[in-house]
Amino acid sequence: MSESSHSPRGENLFCSDLPTRPLSLKEPVLVTGASGYIGGRLVPELLARGYRVRVMVRSEPDHYKSIWPQAEAVRADALNPESLRAALQGVHTVFYLIHSLLLGPKRFHQADISAAINVRNAASAEGVQQIIYLGGLGDVKGELSEHLWSRLQVAEELRKGEVPVTILRAAVIIGSGSASYEITRCVVKRVPVIPAPPWILNRCQPIGIRDVIKYLVGCLETPETVGRSFDIGGRDILTYKEMMRELASILGTSRIFISVPFSHMGLYSYIVSLITPVAAPLVRCLMEGLKTDLICENDEIRDLIPFEPLTYGEAARRALLREQEDRVSTRWSDAYPKNYGMVPKLHELSSPPRYTATYALLTEKPEAVLFRSICRIGGKEGWFNTNWMWRLRGFADKMLLGVGTARGRKSTKKLKVNDVVDFWRVEDIQENRRLLLRAEMKLPGRAWLEFNIQGEGISKTVSVTAYYYTKTLFGKLYWYLFLPFHFIIFKDLIVQIERRS
Repeated sequence: MSESSHSPRGENLFCSDLPTRPLSLKEPVLVTGASGYIGGRLVPELLARGYRVRVMVRSEPDHYKSIWPQAEAVRADALNPESLRAALQGVHTVFYLIHSLLLGPKRFHQADISAAINVRNAASAEGVQQIIYLGGLGDVKGELSEHLWSRLQVAEELRKGEVPVTILRAAVIIGSGSASYEITRCVVKRVPVIPAPPWILNRCQPIGIRDVIKYLVGCLETPETVGRSFDIGGRDILTYKEMMRELASILGTSRIFISVPFSHMGLYSYIVSLITPVAAPLVRCLMEGLKTDLICENDEIRDLIPFEPLTYGEAARRALLREQEDRVSTRWSDAYPKNYGMVPKLHELSSPPRYTATYALLTEKPEAVLFRSICRIGGKEGWFNTNWMWRLRGFADKMLLGVGTARGRKSTKKLKVNDVVDFWRVEDIQENRRLLLRAEMKLPGRAWLEFNIQGEGISKTVSVTAYYYTKTLFGKLYWYLFLPFHFIIFKDLIVQIERRS
């Protein structure tokens, strides 16, 4: 249940059959956005190929040192120029995987541009030899969404520096844990009759996550790619309707599509955010990109890094298999919500939370089985007995554009620091002793949920404590309003944990 190394076994490596050869570099390569979906998959691949890897994160770097012991973890923020110099010092290549979509449509553009300028300047000052940037695919002559237009402008800003930039442009990325895949899967799985606006017939060239990682690593190992721009995609060109039909077939179901004349993207994205685990700001940004065709026009990279990419169906089947085998190594929620790594931890508060409630019981069961039971809460397993209350609170949170409980969890069996559990995130975990969750739902304050196992020998105490920190009148009213429900939910929860262990 505790943190473990993410270094993959040979059969899990995406790049095991990559035709390029690893470089003999003395300098490290830097992965920015290592806490995200793509970065988290790239790091173990680079380590397995013998590179010195430095990961740049905004939260506590010690956590990532425990995940990737062979990597060097540094704390820096691309929006803080002063923090970048140390992160980029002595680096050979920077993998630029930063984006600010989680800030929402109104704020991500300026944040993206500022981050690109800061990294560009720091890379030039530190003598970095190459930047490899993963951007978005789109026809520059057509009507691009704000998200895709911003990705093109980021590429242009990076190119203005002294360091040569290799640009990869991808459309929809298909893989276990990717936001695009989870949106499509949930819509197909949960909506038997799907409204089909005109843009559902636009064409797309989706690409599997393993092929994205292959191209990223391949660009590092292929000098001919330096300073050039490439489109990357899978073998299929499909309409979004065809993609949903094929995924429905893979899931063993069929769906009815009804053409509708209107296509208000704001309304569609809000409804989709309610029925999928993906956060509303991210849904809106991704769905805006559906208004145009996303097809590769420059596929020269196929000659420079020659391998056969997956079809859409193959990528979707691999994603589904990884989910069924509980082997989802990274997920879109790993870096959500915005600035989650900057939120004060329970032990960092200036004073302990004034509002607390503890529920406990005595047991003779071993610590290991009790802790295993604690670590199975949330997700598909639910909260054991009062699930309807948790789901109602989660639905209310989703209505307010919060994370909701549909976000679930990455693994059904394992938890580590920063993993999400419905609308909570793991803040601390101590094997067979303690699990501390931090709330990420919409609240007029800050909240934590702590599970503890105490005692030695036969008799032990297993407990759950709710902590709540607020300074506002509304926040205090919120606590007292929900206090009776806490008694019902948490007292029952601790009984169920002991009973199911």
